[in-house]
Amino acid sequence: MKIETASLKSPFGDLALFAREGALCALGWTNQRARIVEELERRFGALEPIETPDPAGALRALTCYAEGDVTALDAIAVDTGGTEFQRRVWRALREIPAGTTISYAELARRVGDPRAMRAVGAANGRNPVAIVIPCHRVIASDGSLHGYGGGLDRKRALLDHERRFTGAPLLV
Repeated sequence: MKIETASLKSPFGDLALFAREGALCALGWTNQRARIVEELERRFGALEPIETPDPAGALRALTCYAEGDVTALDAIAVDTGGTEFQRRVWRALREIPAGTTISYAELARRVGDPRAMRAVGAANGRNPVAIVIPCHRVIASDGSLHGYGGGLDRKRALLDHERRFTGAPLLV
C-alpha cells in the first residue's frame, strides 16, 4: 500500500508524518519511526512510502501550529484505526481546547465511563497521531504532568506553547 510521508523539524522535536487517502494516519517523533512503520504495517500490510511535501496538509498545519496558530491542527483529517473505545477517547481529546488541560478522570467521564481511567490512559498512550490528537492535554488529577510518549519535557513544552498563544497561564 502506498503511504505518503514527510519529516518536519519542529521546536518540539523532529516529526515523522504518514498519510493515506488525504488523512493523517500516524505522526510521531523521528526516533520512533521504526515502531510507527511497524504499527502501520500491522494495520495496512506492506507499505510503499512515498516522500511528499505535505501529506494530508499536516506539514503546513503543524508549521502554523509551531508559529502560534494553535488551532491550525483542528482541521487535519485523521485515520486512526483502533478500537471503538480508543476512537471515542481520541475524538474526546480533539475537543479539548488548546491551552487547557483535563485529568484522566475527566476524560473517562467525557467518554461515558467514569471508572475507566486506566483504559483511558492506555488509549491515550496508543494515540497514533500525537499533537494533532492532543494527548498532551491530559494530566493527572493532582495537576501534575504524567505519561507522554515523547517525554514529559515535550509535554510541558507543548502545553506552554499553547498557553503562550491562548493567554492561559504557563505551567509552574
